[in-house]
Amino acid sequence: MSSTHFGYRNVDEKEKASFVKGVFDSVAPKYDLMNDLMSMGLHRLWKAYTVTVANLHEGDQVLDIAGGTGDLALAFAKKVGASGRVVHTDINEAMLRTGRDRLVNAGVVLPTAVCDAEKLPFPDQQFDLVSVAFGLRNMTHKDVALAEMNRVLKPGGRLLVLEFSKVAQPLEKAYDWYSFKVLPKLGELVAKDSASYQYLAESIRMHPGQEALKTLMKANGFGHVDYHNLSAGLVALHVGIKC
Repeated sequence: MSSTHFGYRNVDEKEKASFVKGVFDSVAPKYDLMNDLMSMGLHRLWKAYTVTVANLHEGDQVLDIAGGTGDLALAFAKKVGASGRVVHTDINEAMLRTGRDRLVNAGVVLPTAVCDAEKLPFPDQQFDLVSVAFGLRNMTHKDVALAEMNRVLKPGGRLLVLEFSKVAQPLEKAYDWYSFKVLPKLGELVAKDSASYQYLAESIRMHPGQEALKTLMKANGFGHVDYHNLSAGLVALHVGIKC
């Protein structure tokens, strides 16, 4: 049996996806509210910065992976215009449905698909940009997912990975206290679910740090990779360019 981590627990690789699905089925109804509360609104600035770095143009083709409630997809759609395309995807149907409804309420209808980032249902070299925000750490085989993202990008296309990362050392103790004492309690009070937010804190610690993720991206087809630390490394935006 091959095992992997689900937070701090070791689980069968084949079971991780169902455990992650359970987490996001549970948090989907309160996902946006909890993001605002947990990050004190900072997640909006992180995503706005990601849209700026994306530097999209009219007609660009974009794939938003783990697009969840659709905030990045909506921002990208405004940039690519009617001649462009943004495909909004997530492996979790509950999250995707929430995002689709939000987009429709905003007057935007995008191609929407439930799909696994490790087995993307798109031909080679289709997209100018692929984005994944706060989703890579939940994937069982990050190397496989990154290779798939590379496959569907056009030559010279870019991958943007926005993800929790390794915070600056002076802030580690305070961040650990907040993550393991405050977040689960907040999840219990607001979303009636402390376990999912305990998993969130654990999954962040198990995710590769800035340099390790840069190395992993370069090993899976990205010729140039750089990263931008945001909020003292609490979050990092990695930018990879396909060879």
